[in-house]
Amino acid sequence: MIEKRDFYINGTWVAPQQGKDHQVIDPATEEPCAVISLGGQADVDAAVAAAKKALPGWMATPPQERIALLEKLAALYKEKSEEMAQAISQEMGAPIDFARSSQWGAGYSHLKSFIRAAKAFEFIKPLGEHAPNDRIIKEAVGVVAMITPWNWPMNQITLKVGAAVVAGCTMVLKPSEESPLSAMLFAEMMDEAGFPAGVFNLVNGDGTGVGTALTGHKDVDMVSFTGSTRAGIAISKNAADTLKKVHLELGGKGANLIFADADEKAVKRGVLHMMSNAGQSCNAPSRMMVEASVYDDAVENARLVAEKVEVGAPNKEGRHIGPVVNETQWTKIQDLIQKGIDDGARLVTGGTGRPEGMNRGFYVKPTVFADVTPDMTIAREEIFGPVLSIMKFDTEDQALEMANDTDYGLTNYVQTQDGARRNRLAQKLRSGMVEMNGESRGAGSPFGGIKRSGNGREGGVWGIEDFCEVKSVSGWSND
Repeated sequence: MIEKRDFYINGTWVAPQQGKDHQVIDPATEEPCAVISLGGQADVDAAVAAAKKALPGWMATPPQERIALLEKLAALYKEKSEEMAQAISQEMGAPIDFARSSQWGAGYSHLKSFIRAAKAFEFIKPLGEHAPNDRIIKEAVGVVAMITPWNWPMNQITLKVGAAVVAGCTMVLKPSEESPLSAMLFAEMMDEAGFPAGVFNLVNGDGTGVGTALTGHKDVDMVSFTGSTRAGIAISKNAADTLKKVHLELGGKGANLIFADADEKAVKRGVLHMMSNAGQSCNAPSRMMVEASVYDDAVENARLVAEKVEVGAPNKEGRHIGPVVNETQWTKIQDLIQKGIDDGARLVTGGTGRPEGMNRGFYVKPTVFADVTPDMTIAREEIFGPVLSIMKFDTEDQALEMANDTDYGLTNYVQTQDGARRNRLAQKLRSGMVEMNGESRGAGSPFGGIKRSGNGREGGVWGIEDFCEVKSVSGWSND
């Protein structure tokens, strides 16, 4: 049993002031694999005080020195890649090969991207030729509370910490209590890289305890949160009294529009993307919308692909998917699969219960529904599991209307060989991101959504800017 009860505050590991034990459950075995502490108000106060004290000096540190520390961090992160992958695999159930490539890899990619963006970032620049003595200054927003989820732990932590380091912010991180081991390893790397005391702090806790204390704290200048829409709303309300900046990366219900002229791998690509990470991705293409003339073929193709998706233990090498993170999530997914059946959707493959031969662990059958209509619960609610809903459309306008008929607006997908159509839809789809024909967005491309998918952008230049305030200055000396 791993025991990691301490918090990282003001450059050292300290015992909690108000800690209570919390067991981290291995989702593959349903047994505890670690014990951490959940902190309280006193622990939050100590971490925020350390960040506040460190802020003036860190803001005044030349950007080149902050970038150099970020480069040291990236080197350490690469050096400890296997240790990080093992931690992620154990705590949230990612298969080890996937943890090594995608889970660890996402964090490394973001760190390298921030280093590249930082070297070209203009903290002071002219307003324009019409105002030669005006300058626009971008400076750190201040002390940032960071609250991150369990589904992509390093992806989210590096997106926040990397940007904050470049901007000159100090920070207090509360990782998910479901996946704290990777975050604590990351804190060890921050310490080893040599970041000044108080720049980075970590306090474990749950949302109602440490989360609430952080997001309402008078000395926290900004909250950067990734998680559920429900929690994002609660955080916004709690933060409102102190008028702090709130950045939210929330849920999604992505539409994947597949037209008759889509390439032959479009359906397979969509199914595998949906099943990846056991469906636990906010940008998953969970609503596959198919043009009527190729609908039946697409449904059959989706069935064949889904039935080849293997489910297996996280410590087993291979391209299978693992369990979902915990019993609460497993039960929610089971209830929504049953709701899809009850609402009249056609169950193509999968269904309720664990996969055949599995009686332990939070494993879910890769599930595909067809003949789903926009009014059904599975077409409207974020399931956050390996469950795909297939819908039919007749025209481009109908496809667009169906895609935009959602409370969410994170990522949408388009599959067609018609370039003019792709460009039209990219402009009309109501989402923060659109990916077309299987082409991933480039490194440093901004990640974020609209509507109930949140606000703000993470990654690259846009991610750095979100951790900055803009100051306009006149009368600047050009001597």
